[in-house]
Amino acid sequence: MATRERAVTVKILLVDDEPYTATLFAGLFRGRPVALDVATDAAGARQRFRTSDYNLILMDQRLPDGGGLDLVEEMRRERPHQVAILITGYADVRDAVRAVREGLFDYLTKPFEDLESLEATIDKALELDRAYREIDSLRHILDGRAEGQVLIGRSPAIERLLQQIRQVAPLDTTVLLEGESGTGKEVVARILHAGSPRAAGPFFEVNCGALSEQLLESTLFGYEKGAFTGAAKTTPGYLEQANGGSLFLDEVADMSPKLQTSLLRVLQERNFQRLGGTALRGSDFRLICACNRRLAEAVRDHSFREDLFYRINVVALRIAPLRERREDILALALHFLELFKARFHKDVGPFTPDAIRLLEGFPWPGNVRQLRHAVERVVALHPGGAIGPVHLEHLAVEGTPPLPVPAAVLSYEEERGRFEQGYLVRLLQAAGGNVSEAARISGIARQNLYPRLKRWDLS
Repeated sequence: MATRERAVTVKILLVDDEPYTATLFAGLFRGRPVALDVATDAAGARQRFRTSDYNLILMDQRLPDGGGLDLVEEMRRERPHQVAILITGYADVRDAVRAVREGLFDYLTKPFEDLESLEATIDKALELDRAYREIDSLRHILDGRAEGQVLIGRSPAIERLLQQIRQVAPLDTTVLLEGESGTGKEVVARILHAGSPRAAGPFFEVNCGALSEQLLESTLFGYEKGAFTGAAKTTPGYLEQANGGSLFLDEVADMSPKLQTSLLRVLQERNFQRLGGTALRGSDFRLICACNRRLAEAVRDHSFREDLFYRINVVALRIAPLRERREDILALALHFLELFKARFHKDVGPFTPDAIRLLEGFPWPGNVRQLRHAVERVVALHPGGAIGPVHLEHLAVEGTPPLPVPAAVLSYEEERGRFEQGYLVRLLQAAGGNVSEAARISGIARQNLYPRLKRWDLS
Protein backbone atom coordinates (compact mmCIF):
# COMPACT_ATOMS: atom_id res chain seq x y z
CA MET A 1 0.00 0.00 0.00
CA ALA A 2 1.08 3.58 -0.62
CA THR A 3 0.80 4.32 3.09
CA ARG A 4 3.93 2.25 3.70
CA GLU A 5 6.01 5.00 2.10
CA ARG A 6 5.10 7.54 4.76
CA ALA A 7 5.58 7.50 8.49
CA VAL A 8 2.43 9.58 8.99
CA THR A 9 -0.36 7.47 10.47
CA VAL A 10 -3.66 7.55 8.63
CA LYS A 11 -6.91 7.11 10.54
CA ILE A 12 -9.58 4.83 9.13
CA LEU A 13 -13.06 4.25 10.56
CA LEU A 14 -14.68 0.89 9.83
CA VAL A 15 -18.44 0.77 10.44
CA ASP A 16 -19.58 -2.86 10.32
CA ASP A 17 -21.29 -5.19 12.80
CA GLU A 18 -19.65 -8.39 11.50
CA PRO A 19 -16.62 -9.41 13.60
CA TYR A 20 -15.09 -11.17 10.58
CA THR A 21 -14.91 -7.90 8.62
CA ALA A 22 -13.14 -6.12 11.49
CA THR A 23 -10.68 -9.01 11.79
CA LEU A 24 -10.00 -9.00 8.05
CA PHE A 25 -9.21 -5.25 7.92
CA ALA A 26 -7.14 -5.40 11.11
CA GLY A 27 -5.02 -8.08 9.45
CA LEU A 28 -4.84 -6.13 6.19
CA PHE A 29 -3.44 -3.05 7.95
CA ARG A 30 -1.15 -4.91 10.37
CA GLY A 31 2.40 -3.57 10.27
CA ARG A 32 1.38 -0.43 8.41
CA PRO A 33 0.96 3.15 9.66
CA VAL A 34 -2.83 2.82 9.92
CA ALA A 35 -4.95 3.46 13.03
CA LEU A 36 -8.18 1.50 12.60
CA ASP A 37 -11.25 2.44 14.65
CA VAL A 38 -14.30 0.18 14.56
CA ALA A 39 -17.96 1.03 15.15
CA THR A 40 -20.66 -1.62 14.99
CA ASP A 41 -23.66 0.65 14.46
CA ALA A 42 -24.66 4.11 13.19
CA ALA A 43 -24.81 5.63 16.67
CA GLY A 44 -21.25 4.58 17.47
CA ALA A 45 -20.06 5.79 14.07
CA ARG A 46 -21.59 9.23 14.62
CA GLN A 47 -19.91 9.52 18.02
CA ARG A 48 -16.48 8.63 16.63
CA PHE A 49 -16.94 10.87 13.60
CA ARG A 50 -17.68 13.90 15.79
CA THR A 51 -14.52 13.44 17.87
CA SER A 52 -11.97 12.36 15.22
CA ASP A 53 -10.76 13.39 11.79
CA TYR A 54 -10.67 10.31 9.55
CA ASN A 55 -8.76 9.94 6.31
CA LEU A 56 -11.16 7.23 5.16
CA ILE A 57 -14.46 5.72 6.25
CA LEU A 58 -15.35 2.14 5.33
CA MET A 59 -19.13 1.95 5.74
CA ASP A 60 -21.30 -1.16 5.64
CA GLN A 61 -24.56 -0.56 3.80
CA ARG A 62 -26.67 -2.55 6.29
CA LEU A 63 -26.35 -1.48 9.92
CA PRO A 64 -28.47 -2.57 12.92
CA ASP A 65 -29.84 0.96 13.38
CA GLY A 66 -29.87 2.45 9.88
CA GLY A 67 -28.55 2.49 6.33
CA GLY A 68 -24.87 3.02 5.74
CA LEU A 69 -25.37 5.09 2.61
CA ASP A 70 -27.65 7.53 4.44
CA LEU A 71 -25.05 7.84 7.19
CA VAL A 72 -22.26 8.56 4.69
CA GLU A 73 -24.36 11.29 3.10
CA GLU A 74 -25.00 12.76 6.55
CA MET A 75 -21.27 12.77 7.33
CA ARG A 76 -20.36 14.34 3.99
CA ARG A 77 -22.81 17.16 4.57
CA GLU A 78 -20.73 18.03 7.63
CA ARG A 79 -17.36 17.37 5.91
CA PRO A 80 -17.83 17.66 2.12
CA HIS A 81 -14.38 16.25 1.36
CA GLN A 82 -14.76 13.20 3.57
CA VAL A 83 -13.62 10.18 1.55
CA ALA A 84 -15.78 7.08 2.07
CA ILE A 85 -16.17 3.60 0.59
CA LEU A 86 -19.42 1.67 0.87
CA ILE A 87 -19.30 -2.03 1.79
CA THR A 88 -22.19 -3.89 0.28
CA GLY A 89 -23.53 -7.33 -0.50
CA TYR A 90 -24.27 -8.40 -4.04
CA ALA A 91 -27.96 -7.64 -3.54
CA ASP A 92 -27.19 -3.97 -2.89
CA VAL A 93 -24.77 -3.40 -5.77
CA ARG A 94 -27.21 -1.31 -7.82
CA ASP A 95 -27.66 1.10 -4.89
CA ALA A 96 -23.88 1.29 -4.50
CA VAL A 97 -23.35 2.03 -8.20
CA ARG A 98 -25.91 4.82 -8.00
CA ALA A 99 -24.17 6.20 -4.91
CA VAL A 100 -20.82 6.28 -6.74
CA ARG A 101 -22.41 8.16 -9.63
CA GLU A 102 -23.73 10.68 -7.11
CA GLY A 103 -20.36 11.29 -5.51
CA LEU A 104 -19.31 8.37 -3.25
CA PHE A 105 -15.71 7.38 -3.95
CA ASP A 106 -16.25 3.65 -4.55
CA TYR A 107 -17.79 0.49 -3.14
CA LEU A 108 -16.59 -2.96 -2.08
CA THR A 109 -18.65 -6.12 -2.32
CA LYS A 110 -18.77 -8.93 0.23
CA PRO A 111 -17.32 -11.50 0.41
CA PHE A 112 -13.88 -10.01 -0.20
CA GLU A 113 -12.39 -12.51 -2.63
CA ASP A 114 -9.58 -10.39 -4.13
CA LEU A 115 -7.53 -8.76 -1.36
CA GLU A 116 -5.12 -7.20 -3.86
CA SER A 117 -7.99 -5.36 -5.56
CA LEU A 118 -9.36 -4.39 -2.14
CA GLU A 119 -5.99 -2.98 -1.15
CA ALA A 120 -5.69 -1.03 -4.43
CA THR A 121 -9.11 0.58 -3.92
CA ILE A 122 -8.22 1.67 -0.40
CA ASP A 123 -4.89 3.05 -1.65
CA LYS A 124 -6.67 5.20 -4.23
CA ALA A 125 -9.11 6.48 -1.59
CA LEU A 126 -6.24 7.47 0.71
CA GLU A 127 -4.50 9.16 -2.23
CA LEU A 128 -7.64 11.22 -2.80
CA ASP A 129 -7.75 12.20 0.88
CA ARG A 130 -4.09 13.26 0.79
CA ALA A 131 -4.74 15.37 -2.29
CA TYR A 132 -7.68 17.15 -0.63
CA ARG A 133 -5.55 17.93 2.41
CA GLU A 134 -2.63 19.13 0.28
CA ILE A 135 -4.65 21.66 -1.67
CA ASP A 136 -6.05 23.04 1.58
CA SER A 137 -2.60 23.54 3.10
CA LEU A 138 -0.75 24.64 -0.04
CA ARG A 139 -3.19 27.49 -0.66
CA HIS A 140 -1.47 29.30 2.19
CA ILE A 141 2.04 28.97 0.77
CA LEU A 142 4.47 31.87 1.20
CA ASP A 143 2.33 33.25 4.04
CA GLY A 144 -0.52 33.97 1.66
CA ARG A 145 1.43 36.80 0.02
CA ALA A 146 1.27 35.37 -3.51
CA GLU A 147 -2.10 36.94 -4.35
CA GLY A 148 -3.77 33.58 -4.82
CA GLN A 149 -0.83 32.12 -6.77
CA VAL A 150 0.28 28.77 -5.34
CA LEU A 151 2.26 25.77 -6.49
CA ILE A 152 0.22 22.62 -5.89
CA GLY A 153 2.13 19.37 -5.43
CA ARG A 154 4.14 17.08 -3.21
CA SER A 155 6.57 15.69 -5.79
CA PRO A 156 10.32 16.00 -5.23
CA ALA A 157 10.49 18.37 -8.23
CA ILE A 158 7.96 20.78 -6.70
CA GLU A 159 9.42 20.55 -3.20
CA ARG A 160 12.86 21.36 -4.63
CA LEU A 161 11.45 24.29 -6.60
CA LEU A 162 9.64 25.66 -3.54
CA GLN A 163 12.86 25.47 -1.54
CA GLN A 164 14.70 27.38 -4.28
CA ILE A 165 11.94 30.01 -4.43
CA ARG A 166 12.18 30.57 -0.67
CA GLN A 167 15.93 31.06 -1.01
CA VAL A 168 15.84 33.34 -4.06
CA ALA A 169 12.67 35.40 -3.58
CA PRO A 170 14.07 37.74 -0.87
CA LEU A 171 17.24 38.39 -2.92
CA ASP A 172 17.18 41.30 -5.36
CA THR A 173 18.69 39.30 -8.22
CA THR A 174 17.69 38.46 -11.79
CA VAL A 175 15.98 35.08 -12.21
CA LEU A 176 15.59 32.94 -15.35
CA LEU A 177 12.71 30.45 -15.38
CA GLU A 178 13.02 27.54 -17.81
CA GLY A 179 10.23 25.08 -18.50
CA GLU A 180 7.86 23.85 -21.18
CA SER A 181 4.77 25.84 -22.10
CA GLY A 182 2.00 25.42 -19.56
CA THR A 183 4.19 24.41 -16.61
CA GLY A 184 3.42 27.55 -14.60
CA LYS A 185 6.30 29.95 -15.17
CA GLU A 186 4.06 32.99 -14.68
CA VAL A 187 2.84 31.58 -11.36
CA VAL A 188 6.44 31.14 -10.19
CA ALA A 189 7.30 34.68 -11.31
CA ARG A 190 4.42 36.12 -9.29
CA ILE A 191 5.40 34.07 -6.23
CA LEU A 192 8.97 35.36 -6.52
CA HIS A 193 7.64 38.92 -6.64
CA ALA A 194 5.25 38.35 -3.73
CA GLY A 195 8.04 36.91 -1.59
CA SER A 196 10.47 39.74 -2.28
CA PRO A 197 11.05 43.12 -0.59
CA ARG A 198 9.40 44.59 -3.72
CA ALA A 199 6.07 42.86 -3.01
CA ALA A 200 4.31 46.20 -2.38
CA GLY A 201 5.55 47.48 -5.75
CA PRO A 202 4.08 46.84 -9.22
CA PHE A 203 4.38 43.62 -11.22
CA PHE A 204 4.40 43.95 -15.00
CA GLU A 205 4.53 41.06 -17.44
CA VAL A 206 4.80 40.86 -21.20
CA ASN A 207 4.97 37.90 -23.57
CA CYS A 208 7.82 38.69 -25.95
CA GLY A 209 6.63 36.11 -28.47
CA ALA A 210 3.07 37.43 -28.68
CA LEU A 211 3.92 40.96 -29.86
CA SER A 212 5.55 42.35 -32.99
CA GLU A 213 8.96 43.98 -32.61
CA GLN A 214 7.49 47.47 -32.87
CA LEU A 215 4.69 46.84 -30.40
CA LEU A 216 7.00 45.12 -27.91
CA GLU A 217 9.47 48.00 -28.13
CA SER A 218 6.81 50.63 -27.45
CA THR A 219 5.34 48.50 -24.65
CA LEU A 220 8.69 48.22 -22.88
CA PHE A 221 10.22 51.64 -23.51
CA GLY A 222 7.13 53.82 -23.83
CA TYR A 223 6.87 56.69 -26.28
CA GLU A 224 6.46 60.44 -26.59
CA LYS A 225 3.45 62.02 -28.24
CA GLY A 226 3.91 62.01 -32.03
CA ALA A 227 6.78 59.48 -31.94
CA PHE A 228 4.97 57.42 -34.59
CA THR A 229 1.60 57.28 -36.32
CA GLY A 230 -1.04 56.67 -33.66
CA ALA A 231 1.05 58.00 -30.76
CA ALA A 232 -1.65 60.44 -29.65
CA LYS A 233 -0.25 60.97 -26.16
CA THR A 234 2.90 60.41 -24.17
CA THR A 235 2.83 56.93 -22.64
CA PRO A 236 5.36 55.45 -20.19
CA GLY A 237 6.50 51.88 -20.85
CA TYR A 238 6.78 48.87 -18.60
CA LEU A 239 10.45 49.56 -17.86
CA GLU A 240 9.42 52.87 -16.35
CA GLN A 241 6.22 51.70 -14.67
CA ALA A 242 7.95 48.72 -13.03
CA ASN A 243 10.08 51.07 -10.92
CA GLY A 244 10.19 49.70 -7.38
CA GLY A 245 8.69 46.39 -8.49
CA SER A 246 9.29 43.48 -10.88
CA LEU A 247 9.28 43.11 -14.68
CA PHE A 248 8.53 39.64 -16.07
CA LEU A 249 9.60 38.97 -19.67
CA ASP A 250 7.99 35.71 -20.79
CA GLU A 251 9.39 33.83 -23.81
CA VAL A 252 12.41 36.12 -23.82
CA ALA A 253 14.10 33.96 -26.48
CA ASP A 254 11.56 35.26 -29.02
CA MET A 255 12.82 38.82 -28.63
CA SER A 256 14.29 40.24 -31.85
CA PRO A 257 18.06 40.88 -32.10
CA LYS A 258 17.42 44.63 -32.09
CA LEU A 259 15.45 44.48 -28.83
CA GLN A 260 17.99 42.12 -27.30
CA THR A 261 20.60 44.81 -27.87
CA SER A 262 18.31 47.47 -26.40
CA LEU A 263 17.56 45.35 -23.31
CA LEU A 264 21.26 44.62 -22.79
CA ARG A 265 21.98 48.37 -22.83
CA VAL A 266 19.28 48.98 -20.22
CA LEU A 267 20.69 46.28 -17.93
CA GLN A 268 24.23 47.63 -18.31
CA GLU A 269 23.53 51.33 -17.97
CA ARG A 270 20.30 51.20 -15.91
CA ASN A 271 18.71 53.94 -18.02
CA PHE A 272 16.79 54.27 -21.29
CA GLN A 273 14.87 56.66 -23.51
CA ARG A 274 11.24 56.63 -24.55
CA LEU A 275 10.64 56.25 -28.28
CA GLY A 276 10.80 59.70 -29.82
CA GLY A 277 12.35 61.16 -26.67
CA THR A 278 15.82 62.37 -25.74
CA ALA A 279 15.70 62.40 -21.93
CA LEU A 280 17.45 59.55 -20.14
CA ARG A 281 15.22 57.83 -17.60
CA GLY A 282 16.22 55.46 -14.83
CA SER A 283 14.18 52.68 -13.27
CA ASP A 284 14.83 50.36 -10.37
CA PHE A 285 13.14 47.03 -11.14
CA ARG A 286 13.82 43.35 -10.64
CA LEU A 287 14.01 41.39 -13.88
CA ILE A 288 12.47 37.92 -14.15
CA CYS A 289 12.71 36.16 -17.52
CA ALA A 290 11.20 32.92 -18.79
CA CYS A 291 11.84 30.61 -21.72
CA ASN A 292 10.07 27.43 -22.86
CA ARG A 293 13.38 25.82 -23.86
CA ARG A 294 16.95 25.91 -22.65
CA LEU A 295 18.13 29.44 -23.37
CA ALA A 296 21.68 28.14 -23.73
CA GLU A 297 20.52 26.29 -26.86
CA ALA A 298 19.32 29.59 -28.35
CA VAL A 299 22.79 31.00 -27.67
CA ARG A 300 24.42 28.03 -29.42
CA ASP A 301 22.26 28.45 -32.52
CA HIS A 302 23.04 32.21 -32.52
CA SER A 303 19.41 33.32 -32.10
CA PHE A 304 20.10 34.86 -28.68
CA ARG A 305 22.94 37.14 -27.63
CA GLU A 306 25.52 35.43 -25.45
CA ASP A 307 26.29 38.59 -23.46
CA LEU A 308 22.58 39.13 -22.73
CA PHE A 309 22.27 35.47 -21.72
CA TYR A 310 24.93 35.93 -19.05
CA ARG A 311 23.14 39.05 -17.81
CA ILE A 312 19.82 37.29 -17.21
CA ASN A 313 21.09 33.80 -16.35
CA VAL A 314 22.10 34.80 -12.83
CA VAL A 315 19.81 32.35 -11.02
CA ALA A 316 18.10 29.72 -13.20
CA LEU A 317 15.11 27.73 -11.93
CA ARG A 318 13.74 24.75 -13.87
CA ILE A 319 10.02 23.96 -13.73
CA ALA A 320 9.45 20.27 -14.42
CA PRO A 321 6.78 19.16 -16.92
CA LEU A 322 3.72 17.43 -15.51
CA ARG A 323 4.76 14.03 -16.88
CA GLU A 324 7.78 14.14 -14.53
CA ARG A 325 5.62 14.75 -11.44
CA ARG A 326 2.58 12.53 -11.88
CA GLU A 327 2.04 12.40 -8.12
CA ASP A 328 0.90 16.04 -8.38
CA ILE A 329 -1.82 15.43 -10.99
CA LEU A 330 -4.63 14.48 -8.61
CA ALA A 331 -4.04 17.42 -6.25
CA LEU A 332 -3.95 19.80 -9.22
CA ALA A 333 -7.12 18.30 -10.70
CA LEU A 334 -8.94 18.67 -7.36
CA HIS A 335 -7.70 22.24 -7.02
CA PHE A 336 -9.08 23.14 -10.46
CA LEU A 337 -12.29 21.21 -9.75
CA GLU A 338 -12.98 23.28 -6.63
CA LEU A 339 -12.03 26.47 -8.49
CA PHE A 340 -14.46 25.93 -11.38
CA LYS A 341 -17.23 24.51 -9.18
CA ALA A 342 -17.22 27.81 -7.32
CA ARG A 343 -16.88 29.89 -10.47
CA PHE A 344 -19.71 28.13 -12.35
CA HIS A 345 -21.87 27.50 -9.25
CA LYS A 346 -22.12 23.79 -10.02
CA ASP A 347 -22.07 20.68 -7.84
CA VAL A 348 -19.74 18.40 -9.81
CA GLY A 349 -17.45 15.59 -8.64
CA PRO A 350 -15.62 13.92 -7.14
CA PHE A 351 -13.48 11.99 -9.62
CA THR A 352 -14.13 8.25 -9.66
CA PRO A 353 -11.16 5.89 -9.13
CA ASP A 354 -11.08 5.09 -12.85
CA ALA A 355 -11.15 8.79 -13.75
CA ILE A 356 -8.20 9.32 -11.41
CA ARG A 357 -6.29 6.51 -13.13
CA LEU A 358 -7.02 8.08 -16.51
CA LEU A 359 -5.83 11.51 -15.34
CA GLU A 360 -2.66 10.12 -13.80
CA GLY A 361 -1.87 8.01 -16.86
CA PHE A 362 -2.40 10.71 -19.48
CA PRO A 363 0.84 12.25 -20.93
CA TRP A 364 -0.34 15.90 -20.61
CA PRO A 365 1.76 17.44 -23.40
CA GLY A 366 0.24 20.84 -22.52
CA ASN A 367 1.20 20.40 -18.86
CA VAL A 368 -0.71 22.14 -16.05
CA ARG A 369 -2.47 24.51 -18.45
CA GLN A 370 -3.93 21.57 -20.39
CA LEU A 371 -5.07 19.89 -17.17
CA ARG A 372 -6.73 23.11 -16.02
CA HIS A 373 -8.62 23.47 -19.31
CA ALA A 374 -9.65 19.80 -19.23
CA VAL A 375 -11.17 20.17 -15.76
CA GLU A 376 -12.83 23.45 -16.73
CA ARG A 377 -14.43 21.71 -19.73
CA VAL A 378 -15.71 18.85 -17.58
CA VAL A 379 -17.27 21.17 -15.00
CA ALA A 380 -18.82 23.36 -17.69
CA LEU A 381 -20.46 20.42 -19.54
CA HIS A 382 -21.22 18.05 -16.63
CA PRO A 383 -24.83 18.19 -15.35
CA GLY A 384 -23.73 17.08 -11.88
CA GLY A 385 -22.49 14.08 -9.92
CA ALA A 386 -19.29 12.06 -10.05
CA ILE A 387 -16.75 12.48 -12.86
CA GLY A 388 -15.91 9.20 -14.61
CA PRO A 389 -13.75 8.31 -17.62
CA VAL A 390 -16.69 8.89 -19.93
CA HIS A 391 -16.62 12.58 -18.96
CA LEU A 392 -12.94 12.71 -19.92
CA GLU A 393 -13.60 10.93 -23.19
CA HIS A 394 -11.49 13.32 -25.27
CA LEU A 395 -8.46 12.48 -23.12
CA ALA A 396 -9.13 8.74 -23.28
CA VAL A 397 -9.24 8.87 -27.06
CA GLU A 398 -5.99 10.87 -27.26
CA GLY A 399 -4.27 8.56 -24.80
CA THR A 400 -5.39 5.30 -26.45
CA PRO A 401 -2.93 3.60 -28.81
CA PRO A 402 -4.07 3.89 -32.43
CA LEU A 403 -5.82 0.89 -33.88
CA PRO A 404 -3.86 -1.00 -36.54
CA VAL A 405 -4.87 -0.09 -40.06
CA PRO A 406 -5.75 -3.22 -42.07
CA ALA A 407 -4.06 -3.60 -45.45
CA ALA A 408 -6.49 -6.35 -46.39
CA VAL A 409 -7.39 -9.03 -43.86
CA LEU A 410 -5.83 -8.76 -40.40
CA SER A 411 -4.52 -11.70 -38.44
CA TYR A 412 -6.80 -13.33 -35.90
CA GLU A 413 -4.89 -11.80 -32.98
CA GLU A 414 -5.07 -8.29 -34.48
CA GLU A 415 -8.80 -8.57 -35.19
CA ARG A 416 -9.43 -9.87 -31.67
CA GLY A 417 -7.42 -6.95 -30.27
CA ARG A 418 -9.48 -4.42 -32.27
CA PHE A 419 -12.69 -5.99 -30.99
CA GLU A 420 -11.52 -6.09 -27.37
CA GLN A 421 -10.40 -2.47 -27.35
CA GLY A 422 -13.63 -1.18 -28.89
CA TYR A 423 -15.74 -3.37 -26.61
CA LEU A 424 -13.96 -2.18 -23.45
CA VAL A 425 -14.41 1.49 -24.42
CA ARG A 426 -18.16 0.95 -24.95
CA LEU A 427 -18.36 -1.10 -21.75
CA LEU A 428 -16.81 1.66 -19.64
CA GLN A 429 -19.17 4.20 -21.16
CA ALA A 430 -22.18 2.02 -20.37
CA ALA A 431 -20.94 1.54 -16.79
CA GLY A 432 -20.36 5.24 -16.24
CA GLY A 433 -16.65 4.57 -15.87
CA ASN A 434 -17.08 2.27 -12.84
CA VAL A 435 -15.02 -0.91 -13.20
CA SER A 436 -17.13 -2.92 -10.75
CA GLU A 437 -20.29 -2.12 -12.70
CA ALA A 438 -18.45 -2.90 -15.94
CA ALA A 439 -17.50 -6.29 -14.49
CA ARG A 440 -21.13 -6.97 -13.58
CA ILE A 441 -22.41 -6.03 -17.05
CA SER A 442 -19.74 -7.98 -18.93
CA GLY A 443 -19.69 -11.03 -16.68
CA ILE A 444 -15.89 -10.72 -16.42
CA ALA A 445 -14.52 -10.94 -12.89
CA ARG A 446 -13.24 -7.56 -11.70
CA GLN A 447 -9.74 -8.89 -11.03
CA ASN A 448 -9.62 -10.24 -14.60
CA LEU A 449 -11.02 -7.05 -16.11
CA TYR A 450 -8.22 -4.82 -14.81
CA PRO A 451 -5.43 -6.46 -16.91
CA ARG A 452 -7.55 -6.09 -20.06
CA LEU A 453 -8.14 -2.39 -19.34
CA LYS A 454 -4.45 -1.88 -18.61
CA ARG A 455 -3.51 -3.56 -21.90
CA TRP A 456 -5.30 -0.79 -23.79
CA ASP A 457 -4.32 2.05 -21.40
CA LEU A 458 -7.93 2.34 -20.21
CA SER A 459 -7.17 1.57 -16.57
